[in-house]
Amino acid sequence: MIRYLVDASATASHTFAVELRVAGPARAQRLSLPVWIPGSYLVREFARHLSALTAEQDGRPVPIEQIDKASWVAQCAGEGELVLRYRVYAFDLSVRAAFLDADRGFFNGTGVCLRVEGREGEAHRLALAGLPPGWQVATTLRPHAGEATHEFVAADYDELVDHPVELGRFWRGSFSAAGVAHELVVAGAFPDFDGETLLADTKRICEAEIAFWHGPDGKAPFERYLFLLNAVDEGRGGLEHRASTALVAPRRNLPRQSARGVGTRAAEGAAPAGRVEPSEGYTDLLGLIAHEYFHAWNVKRLKPREFHRLDYAQENYTRLLWFFEGFTSYYDDLLLQRSGLIDAAHYLRLLAKTMTTVAGTPGRELQSVAAASFDAWVKYYRGDENTPNATVSYYAKGSLVALALDLTLRSERRGSLDDVMRRLWSESRGGPVDEADIAAALEAIGGRSYAAELAAWVHGTGELPLAVLLTRFGVSVERQAATLAQRLGVRVSESALTGVKVTHVLRGGAGERIGLAAGDELIGVGGWRLRRLDDALRVLAPAGATPLRLARDQRLLDLSLDIGLLAGEESGAVQLRRAEVASAEARALGEAWTSG
Repeated sequence: MIRYLVDASATASHTFAVELRVAGPARAQRLSLPVWIPGSYLVREFARHLSALTAEQDGRPVPIEQIDKASWVAQCAGEGELVLRYRVYAFDLSVRAAFLDADRGFFNGTGVCLRVEGREGEAHRLALAGLPPGWQVATTLRPHAGEATHEFVAADYDELVDHPVELGRFWRGSFSAAGVAHELVVAGAFPDFDGETLLADTKRICEAEIAFWHGPDGKAPFERYLFLLNAVDEGRGGLEHRASTALVAPRRNLPRQSARGVGTRAAEGAAPAGRVEPSEGYTDLLGLIAHEYFHAWNVKRLKPREFHRLDYAQENYTRLLWFFEGFTSYYDDLLLQRSGLIDAAHYLRLLAKTMTTVAGTPGRELQSVAAASFDAWVKYYRGDENTPNATVSYYAKGSLVALALDLTLRSERRGSLDDVMRRLWSESRGGPVDEADIAAALEAIGGRSYAAELAAWVHGTGELPLAVLLTRFGVSVERQAATLAQRLGVRVSESALTGVKVTHVLRGGAGERIGLAAGDELIGVGGWRLRRLDDALRVLAPAGATPLRLARDQRLLDLSLDIGLLAGEESGAVQLRRAEVASAEARALGEAWTSG
């Protein structure tokens, strides 16, 4: 058995002390730390946080040599137990690595537990020590001898590193969904956090998703599930695991208790009837929860065939993230609506936002979602000022591909994408699939080949026929008036302190043509100080050029902006609403789509 002891006592230095014991090591025992964490497709070099590595056998030092950026070899003398000790710096508030301070601890095994090469298939034991007084532990690792001992066991290394560990003084609550025990742990919330409301809403999401995959009487593929939510000032993210998820969200987005002791979700929620919609921030949190929970099926079990055996030492490529992330993104908001947490109008607003985002990304004309999936390792997590011009999000456009396929299937009266997902699950027995399997499931449900749609929508860069499809479902597609940023083809940040700053200049737009660049501070136009970009519309000359002053790398520059350049430029945000006049068939199709 491979045994780890993780000591959390050094909270002031934000450092976990780790002891690793290996019985019967090889003569030249290789050890390595993963360079990435499954679910987040970027080489993150966790080994940069590892230091002070030593090795011994029978109390005598063992030579250990680093052979690459994340691998070591211990030259052992005989088969006596090899004991390694090292330290891991932990001050990353994301869901991907490790964190430790006086209030909270968190870690994923990929950043803390050295892999004993050649022994990955053996049982692994993890023990925790040095916990400050009053700290609790939350994880879905199996207890070794009762949870009170803080000792856990995993069947192999893959299982060990697929169960994050939360430490500290946190709020925790539980519920049962479809007969499965679920727990919610929240760290960092404001004192007025309304946990009961979040529990109730999360339960509705879980019940809806279990029913989606397995029917009203179905059983989830896990015995228990744990949500680990870290509430922070700024930040958002989630990472799926086989029986849990780690989440980060702004604490202001959590539901709060009112002065009367009634939660804001109870006052603002979408259900039962008579309540108004939840806030935008809270809806975003619920969407994040729905997204990561859906991943317990779609990517943790139903997964790309390339991920059947993970290689922790390098990139693991797939062209299917448009399906595993994009289709999950399609269903997260849709299932909020189907579970009654938002209404159909709210869902259409969220869908319109995604359509607006994709339409405002010139990179969609250059890169397919299949190519974006493959390039995730070098592009998606390394966004810069040129990202919208060079790439497309496999999350956002992938979700629209799912929408297009779903509406196509439904309009042809051949079933739905729901049926396709369930068939894939059944046919693969909840295991690895490839694009041929997806195509076969579409054909089995739809009664015809969808090769042309997959070629055009997944491997091509043309526009998706969403307006035509949505019209068949009684949804009108309109465009709002464009903002000045959209007409210029730029993205900006605005604040009362720093004014207007260009963050992105979109390819082919008026902003590019007049010479704007990312990082420019727009100071004034036509002799007026500029605090908000749209204020420039009140100053621009009705004909001819208007002076535009900006700062670039501490230099003051003068450009000119001709309002004539803006004619016919980018249209505004997409707006979706139920059509006032629609056929009975369209209304029926629309109701079946959003209700499931």
